[in-house]
Amino acid sequence: MEKAILINLATNKKEKDTAEESMLELKGLAQAAGAEVVQEIFQARPEISPKYFIGKGKVSEISFLKDELQANLIIFDNNLTPIQQRNLEDEISGKIIDRTQLILDIFAQRARSKEGKLQVELAQLNYFLPRLLGKGQALSRLGGGIGTRGPGEKKLEEDRRRIQDRISKIRKDIFKVQRRRANQRKSRKKGPIPLVSLVGYTNAGKSTLFNCLSKEKMLTSSQLFATLDPVLRRITFSDGLYFFLSDTVGFIKKLPVELIEAFKATLEEIKEADCICHMIDTTSSHYDSQVEAVENILSELGVVDIPIIKVFNKIDLLPNKTQLLKKNTRPNNMAVYVSAKTGDGIQALKENIRSILFKGLKIYYLSIPRSDKKIIPSFPKWAIVLKSRENGDYSELKIMADPKSVLNYLPYIKKGEKNW
Repeated sequence: MEKAILINLATNKKEKDTAEESMLELKGLAQAAGAEVVQEIFQARPEISPKYFIGKGKVSEISFLKDELQANLIIFDNNLTPIQQRNLEDEISGKIIDRTQLILDIFAQRARSKEGKLQVELAQLNYFLPRLLGKGQALSRLGGGIGTRGPGEKKLEEDRRRIQDRISKIRKDIFKVQRRRANQRKSRKKGPIPLVSLVGYTNAGKSTLFNCLSKEKMLTSSQLFATLDPVLRRITFSDGLYFFLSDTVGFIKKLPVELIEAFKATLEEIKEADCICHMIDTTSSHYDSQVEAVENILSELGVVDIPIIKVFNKIDLLPNKTQLLKKNTRPNNMAVYVSAKTGDGIQALKENIRSILFKGLKIYYLSIPRSDKKIIPSFPKWAIVLKSRENGDYSELKIMADPKSVLNYLPYIKKGEKNW
């Protein structure tokens, strides 16, 4: 296990006020990557040093601490320029990485699908390309471990031209993924089945809620970024009505632009949702700023005019759980309190989702004679077919649809049908 020293620099009051919160998050990221944090260092100065990012005196202090604590990794809670990173490595004689490189490393460890690995490799190569020290020198002196592993590690030993060729190829492969996903979304949009996307700060409990709603056993973990690859499942209500549920990668403050760009094919799905459930960890002392971070990323992605339900999770860990659950009874509630782990409040959440997704739709029972059966295959294009059965010379359907859509089928509608 690598021993890490964490560094935070604040240059203004806002950064000073949030330094401890940001450092706590960096510690979680370092631990998720497999490092043991042995020291945390804070510095406040009026401006960033162009040469070292931090002050020269602080560089000397870190160099001394590194030897004293036998640390072999220095992690900055900020992004370093290639020159700053190189100068720090020369002065401290050790491996220096920044927040972006750390997050890329975690993504490299967690990506499982071919698509996810391609996206991470693209982000890594775009990050490391400006940091090459010359032809054939691709950070090889840093060795392996945190910040230098993953799908892109071997590629970094190639020269710039070959890396650029590799980037071009990956972009083409990801473009194919984007096109395939776009076609899948287009196909889904042709039908009336709605889509709900789960979003939230990393470790807010999205995968636990996904499992609770879908009855699946997706990986859940207290570690940051436990879920990278998107998952889509069908969620069914007791009366047969259903929708699609999508789980996505967790968000985080200072999410590297390289990752937003690389995961665009995945994140595009959020924009196609009919409803978004924004998971919020109520046990976090910084959940207000986490909510703001998620909302900012949604805004950057161009998410507009999509209903958003704020799902306040982990209430089983709060002393006022009963009072919070009472708030779920308010009409047209766009904030729901739940425990995805115990199931508390989940029914209220499902009712809210249902009221948004199927607003204005009604249930109809139809009886279609054999002579008109040719019209039945067209029904899933404009209605949600809940049930179907054969009854002698008739095909009987239970559907949910917009009243305007059924005007052409009024002769087939049966009133008061309850035997389903």
